[in-house]
Amino acid sequence: MRHILIPLVILTVLSVGCKKEKPVRRLIVFHAGSLSMPFRKIATEFELASPGVRVLLEAAGSRVCARKISELNRRADVMASADLSVIDTLLIPRYAAFSIPFAGNEMVIAYGDKSRRAEAVNSGNWYTILLEKGVSFGRSNPDADPCGYRTVMVAKLAEKHYRVPGLAAKLLAKDTQNIRPKETDLLALLEAGQIDYLFIYKSVAVQHGLRFVSLPVEINLRDRAHAASYGAVSAKVSGKKPGTTIRKVGAPMVYGITIPRNAPNRELAERFVAFVLHRDGGMRILEAMGQTSLVPSPTPTYDKLPASLKPFAKAPPR
Repeated sequence: MRHILIPLVILTVLSVGCKKEKPVRRLIVFHAGSLSMPFRKIATEFELASPGVRVLLEAAGSRVCARKISELNRRADVMASADLSVIDTLLIPRYAAFSIPFAGNEMVIAYGDKSRRAEAVNSGNWYTILLEKGVSFGRSNPDADPCGYRTVMVAKLAEKHYRVPGLAAKLLAKDTQNIRPKETDLLALLEAGQIDYLFIYKSVAVQHGLRFVSLPVEINLRDRAHAASYGAVSAKVSGKKPGTTIRKVGAPMVYGITIPRNAPNRELAERFVAFVLHRDGGMRILEAMGQTSLVPSPTPTYDKLPASLKPFAKAPPR
């Protein structure tokens, strides 16, 4: 009897050891650097609700994210941009069929405990302090990151608002060695005291516990009621083809999300985007981390939306 049991035990162990585990489904998400913290939390909650799914997040400047798809032929299931127009101009119609507006933000001037003149800076004098000798600030690259060209727009709007001729040129000519690919790259420099201030989104400042100067609504690119005045300024950035440029016109901040045409897991991508846009899912997380929900908002690509995502958008006015 003992001789019979031993082979049975061995066969049982072997059968358990050879049992194949269910393969993990990977969802690739390209996203703006300013979405890093909320998207990590969103990804964690989505994975908990979706056994066998692993969300792979890849952060970069929004224009860099788009070019990974359009120029480097990288495959992604979802692309979330800090500027809806990046999707509209660099991906639609060839690389994506639709874009959904989902969140707002605003520009602020962030600083730390080590920042020079921190005790004096406010919404009325921040630009004079940034121009002082010995005070340094950082900003992101306009060609790579919406925060970069939005900084240019803020500088131009500030010149109009504060009525200081030449202010924008002075700000943009100073501390150019502190320009980085995306705004979140500057956080370590601020923490180390290598820069004193940085132009950044309010949500990122809130997420990292930074002190910041709130800017007047006339220049912070937050309010849709000021869309016309924001549109009076612009910034020149690199175009679709190397060596070309396009002009980005000032506008209220609107984040956008899409599913590229080359998405490896389209059904899973739709589920993830729906989770991001749901008020009890991703939007709850984004609002808790300093952004405003814009769901649902009109999109000119409404007719191109998958049926599962139409409840999170509106058709444009006729």
